[in-house]
Amino acid sequence: MTYSFVLLMFASLIVGLASGHPLAFVLGGLGVIFGLYGWGTGCLTIFVNSIFGVMNNYTLVAIPLFVLMANFLTASNVAEGLFDSVRYILGRLRGGMGLTVIMVSTVFAACTGVVGASVITMGLLSIGALMSYGYDKRLTAGLICAGGSLGILIPPSIMLVVMAATAQLSVGKLFMAAFTPGLLLSLGYAAYTLIVCHIRPEWGPAISEEELAKVPMVKRITGSLLNLVPPMILIVGVLGSIYTGTATPTEASGVGAFMALIMTCCYRRFSWAMLRNSVYDAAKTTGMCMAIMIGAAAFTSMFLGLGGDEAVKDLIASMGMGKWGVFALMLLITFILGYFLDWIGIVMIVLPIFLPMLREYDFDMLWVIAVLATILQTCFLTPPFGYALFYLKGIAPKEMTTKDIYAGIIPFVLIILIVVVAIILIPDLVLWLPSMSRA
Repeated sequence: MTYSFVLLMFASLIVGLASGHPLAFVLGGLGVIFGLYGWGTGCLTIFVNSIFGVMNNYTLVAIPLFVLMANFLTASNVAEGLFDSVRYILGRLRGGMGLTVIMVSTVFAACTGVVGASVITMGLLSIGALMSYGYDKRLTAGLICAGGSLGILIPPSIMLVVMAATAQLSVGKLFMAAFTPGLLLSLGYAAYTLIVCHIRPEWGPAISEEELAKVPMVKRITGSLLNLVPPMILIVGVLGSIYTGTATPTEASGVGAFMALIMTCCYRRFSWAMLRNSVYDAAKTTGMCMAIMIGAAAFTSMFLGLGGDEAVKDLIASMGMGKWGVFALMLLITFILGYFLDWIGIVMIVLPIFLPMLREYDFDMLWVIAVLATILQTCFLTPPFGYALFYLKGIAPKEMTTKDIYAGIIPFVLIILIVVVAIILIPDLVLWLPSMSRA
C-alpha cells in the first residue's frame, strides 16, 4: 500500500465523520469500499473472520452486565443520599460542596463505569445546590463534568474491558493498572477545588452555621454510612473477586449486576418499569459498542491486510522517531482525536495501528494501555464533541452557558495531562498493584 492510499483511507474517514454519519457505518462502509478495491470479493471472507473474532470474545460479555449494574445503581438513588449527607459533613470548608461532588463521583465511578449516568446523576443532584450557594458557574461545570467522567477510568469500566480485549490483555490486571491513575485524578480534582476556593472564597462559599445546625452530626454520619456502606460492599465484592483471582471479570460483572439489583430493592426503588428501562438501556449501550467494534474490525482488517501498518511504520521510521517518539505520537493523536471522536472510536482506530509497533520496542503493554486510558479522559471534556459537556448542557440551567462549561473544564484537562506525565515518569504508579494480584 502506498502512502497516498493510507492518506486516502484516513481522509475518507474524516470526510465521513464530518458529514455527520455514525462512526460504525463510516468505518464499516470504508472497509467494504477499500476491501473491494484492493482484494475484490475475497475481502468478505476477511470481514467475516474479523467480525467473528470480535463476537467470539467472551470477555465482552462483561459490557452489558456492567452497564446493567450501573443502571440499577442509578435507579437506587444511592448517590442522592450520599451527596446530601456528605455535603453537610464537609460544609464548613470553602469548596466543601465541590469536594463532595468529587468524592461522590469517585464512589459512583467505582460502581458504574458509564459516563453518561455519572454526569447526569451528579448534575441533577448538585448543580442546583452549588449554584444556590453562589458557586462559580465555571467551577461547577468543571467539577460535574470531570467528576462524572471518572466512571470510564476507575474500575469497573466498559472502556477498560474493550481496551483489554483489543490489546489481548487481562481485564483484571488492566483494572488494577487503571485504579491508581483514577485515584490520582480524583485527588487532583479535589486539591484544585480546595486551592482555588481558598484563593477565591467567593467561588466556593462554605455552608452557613445556621443551616449546618439544622442537620445534627449524628444524622450526617448515619446518613453517610447508610448510603456509603452498600456501594462499598458492591465495589469490594466485584473488584476484590477480580483482584484475588476468585472470579473472572465476566463472572464478577454478573454478580455485580445482581448485587446492584438487590440494593435497588433494599432502597425501595425497584419497579418493573425500572427493570424494563434498565435492561433496555443496557441493550442500547451494548449494541452501540458492538456496532462500532464490528465496523472497526472491517476497517482495520482492510487497513492491515492492504499493508497500511507497514506504510505507517515506514513513514514513522523516515521521520527518525525512536520508541519514545512513537509513543508520544500515539498519545498526541489520541488527544487530538478526542476533540472529534468518542473513546471507542479512538480505541478501535489507534490501537491496531500503534500496538504492533510498540510491542516491537518492548514496551510493557499494560502500562501503555493504562496511560492511553488516562489520556482518553480528555475526550469527554474537550470541545466541540466532549460527551460530558453535552450531558451537562442538557440539564444545566439557562444561566450556565456553553461558554461557561467550556471554560470550566480547562483546569481539569490540565490536571489530566499532569497525571499522564506523572505515570509516564513513574511507571510503578501503574504497575505496582497488578504485580501484587493473582488475576
